[in-house]
Amino acid sequence: MALQVVTQGLQGALKVADEEWRQIDAIIERNRDRPGGLIPVLEEVQEVSGYLPEPVQRRVAQGLGLPLSRVYGVVTFYSLFSMIPRGRHQIRVCLGTACHVRGGTRLIEYLRRFLKIEEGGCTSDREFGLEAVRCLGACALAPVVVVDDDVYREVNPAKLDRTMRKYRGTARREKE
Repeated sequence: MALQVVTQGLQGALKVADEEWRQIDAIIERNRDRPGGLIPVLEEVQEVSGYLPEPVQRRVAQGLGLPLSRVYGVVTFYSLFSMIPRGRHQIRVCLGTACHVRGGTRLIEYLRRFLKIEEGGCTSDREFGLEAVRCLGACALAPVVVVDDDVYREVNPAKLDRTMRKYRGTARREKE
C-alpha cells in the first residue's frame, strides 16, 4: 500500500499519493530552470493532484527555489487554481435568473443526491466536483449544466441522469 501524505483541509483529510508526488517532482524538474514557469508548473501539477494543498505548494516552492509566499500568492490570486480537491470532471450548474426559473435548483438538488456531495465539494474518488454558478451566459438554453467544457442545454433530471452516467468512470478509463 502506498504511503500517503495527509493534510487537514476544508474537506477533511486530503491525500496526495506517492505516484502523484513522483509526477509532481518530474514536472518541477522539467521546469526548474524555466524563467516565469510558476503558473505553467502549477497548472500541470494541479492536473496531476486535482488541487494545490499546502504540502504541494511547499514542494513546488522548494523545487523551483521560490518562497512559499510567492507560490501561495499565485494560487490564491488565480481562480483556475484550487486549494481544495476538485473532481476530474467539474460540473457547473447555472443558477442565473433564467436557469433558476426553469429548474436549475432542482438540478443542484439532484446532483447533491446523485453524487452525495454539497456545492463546492468533490466526490471521495475525486471523479466529480460540483459548483453552482450565477450565470453562464446561455440564458436562451436554460437550464444549463456544463461538465468540463461540454455544455448541456434545457436540462431536466432525466437528461442529467443520462449525462452523469456517461461521465461516471471516465476518469479511471483515461488513466488506464
